[in-house]
Amino acid sequence: MHLEFEKPIIELESKLSDMKELAQQSEVDVSDAITKLENKILKLKKDTFENLTRWQRVQLSRHPERPYTLDYIYEMSDEFVELHGDRTVKDDKAMVGGFAEIDGIPVMIIGQQKGRNTKQRQERNFGMANPEGYRKALRLMKLAEKFNRPIITLIDTPGAFPGLEAEERGQGEAIARNLKEMMMLKVPVVSVIIGEGASGGALGIAIADKVLMMENTWYSVISPESCSSILWRSWDYKEQAAEALKLTAKDMLENKLIDGIIKEPLGGAHTDMQASSAELKKELVKHLKALNKQSAEKRIDNRIEKFSSMGAYQ
Repeated sequence: MHLEFEKPIIELESKLSDMKELAQQSEVDVSDAITKLENKILKLKKDTFENLTRWQRVQLSRHPERPYTLDYIYEMSDEFVELHGDRTVKDDKAMVGGFAEIDGIPVMIIGQQKGRNTKQRQERNFGMANPEGYRKALRLMKLAEKFNRPIITLIDTPGAFPGLEAEERGQGEAIARNLKEMMMLKVPVVSVIIGEGASGGALGIAIADKVLMMENTWYSVISPESCSSILWRSWDYKEQAAEALKLTAKDMLENKLIDGIIKEPLGGAHTDMQASSAELKKELVKHLKALNKQSAEKRIDNRIEKFSSMGAYQ
């Protein structure tokens, strides 16, 4: 699948492929033409991906081939042991987590997981966790605290599940409890938005010492489509909504709502998962090592101050 703004690049890459095939099948020397076309494609890619609109970044964050939480976990870590269940209702497959090692550092990794095909998407509920998902996440965080292991959360959700049964089982309470409990965790916590970061569904596992965003992701109180449907009674204004929400990584950093941006390969994380995982791993290790040098009391004080100072008011 290709997004609309990627089509000119795809057309040139198709021409390049044809040219290379022609060079193999005939004795005609087209090496100069191939080099020129490769340079043209590289320039077009840079121009395109460095000047994406906010809505185009939202589209890129939802690319069906983009790496999900488990992709990153298996690529970055060793000896991942997934843990299940919230010990109250059931195991929410939209929220995954477990013990792992990253670069020799024992950690607890937690994150939302989407599905690749129709069956997986239904099983994972499109990455939208129920209350038991947030309670499972909190159980794993408390377990990490017990064994003095740093916590990493990977965020990729269109929001917490808004169904009637989720509200009946206490969706709001589950997320609110996570916000309170995460604020007081004694171990280092690093959160990374790896795809979509929507509303309380994202915030429920994002109260961290360091909050990072990958380059082509978004983080906002509401999705552009939902914002458009509320303000304009139609989804047709989602592009204007995205601009108004200022939801990209660059916007979030300028507004001091996150602590850093993780660079993605040219064209997005889905174009080179190994390189994307390596960059994510490097940033995680760097921040974990720095946080480990601080006392638990200092980290908690800094965490409370960090979130208390957000926003502008009179």
